[in-house]
Amino acid sequence: MWRHIASNALTFFIVALFLLAGVVTWGTSQYSAAGPLDQAICLRVPSGGNMREISEELATQGAISSEAIFRIGADYSEKTQLLKAGSFLVPEGASMAQIVDIVTRDGASTCGTEVVYRIGVTRTLAEVRQLDPATSRFVELAQFDPALDERPAEYADVRARSDTRYRVALAEGVTSWQVLTALNSLEVLEDDATEIPPEGSLAPDSYEIVPGAQVVSVLARMTSAQEQILAEAWASRADELPISTPEEALILASIIEKETGVPEERGQVASVFINRLEQGMRLQTDPTVIYGVTNGQGVLGRGLRQSELRAATPYNTYVIDGLPPTPIANPGRASIQAALNPETTDFVFFVADGTGGHAFAVTLDDHNANVARWRAIEAQMAEDAAAAATDAVGEPAADQ
Repeated sequence: MWRHIASNALTFFIVALFLLAGVVTWGTSQYSAAGPLDQAICLRVPSGGNMREISEELATQGAISSEAIFRIGADYSEKTQLLKAGSFLVPEGASMAQIVDIVTRDGASTCGTEVVYRIGVTRTLAEVRQLDPATSRFVELAQFDPALDERPAEYADVRARSDTRYRVALAEGVTSWQVLTALNSLEVLEDDATEIPPEGSLAPDSYEIVPGAQVVSVLARMTSAQEQILAEAWASRADELPISTPEEALILASIIEKETGVPEERGQVASVFINRLEQGMRLQTDPTVIYGVTNGQGVLGRGLRQSELRAATPYNTYVIDGLPPTPIANPGRASIQAALNPETTDFVFFVADGTGGHAFAVTLDDHNANVARWRAIEAQMAEDAAAAATDAVGEPAADQ
């Protein structure tokens, strides 16, 4: 009898082991299989949150098939205690294993709200945005000038959230004074800086920042980035350029940056200035004269006067030979590359062509013809603007 009971117990134990192995195998398969989510979602993990709360939220949003398997899988992979606060993009069909990895990896938010401070040539603009998980595109909630405008309610809302991300986006061609002034106007940063960084020393790019960071620390990151860009470009520069130092390359790159907003033209514009330097011709470029007038502090806001074009200043390239003494703005990587690897052309002239780009020429006669065409375009534009203004105001009333 006891032998029979023992035999049955052993059989039961073996069956139980097989059943348990089957359950484990099934659970592991479920944990690693594609999930039921049919559209990406933004999962917010609050500070102090736990895996139970997250599993409940995921189940509510239809992202997982089993809360228990999700939590057991997180425990088994020893990731339960690695949960990070933030907002995380959970893609369509993500498995439970992938979701656990997303919320425990590094804590960098991948969705939710962000504030982007765009420092441009004419103004600084703060954009409050929120990522739409369905389209993976940001939806703008509000925008304002942090130096002038009142803060919209949407800005206060996202500032109150611990998972909001912040970025400073530095446009190509801004001056160091503009950057310093803009950064000092951001309440998200602390300890205003007082010393203007050397012109050209800041790399236009997008920089993630954290609330409470010092302005000088942000400037230091921009400076380090520009140093690296310039060093790499200088190491791969073309042979026999009429430029003897990286600083001169930065000066030329800043002029190229201010002369064209068309990326495809940078190499041609660079070739014009390289050819002029090689031939001993003056650069004769308006942006350098403008910098001599403004010192990079603000926008001129008007055309250059003849007296300014004739004035003997260090930045008047209609008067001086060669390059001005310093950069006139902070050039981007592409303009630095163009200065050190220009296109090979015979061009020594260029003028606006009415499309946003330029018409290039080798001879003075061709250049004068291009200038005449541009003057005609300017005249037509002025005529069209006057006609539009008249239409907007309306025709004067006839005499009674």
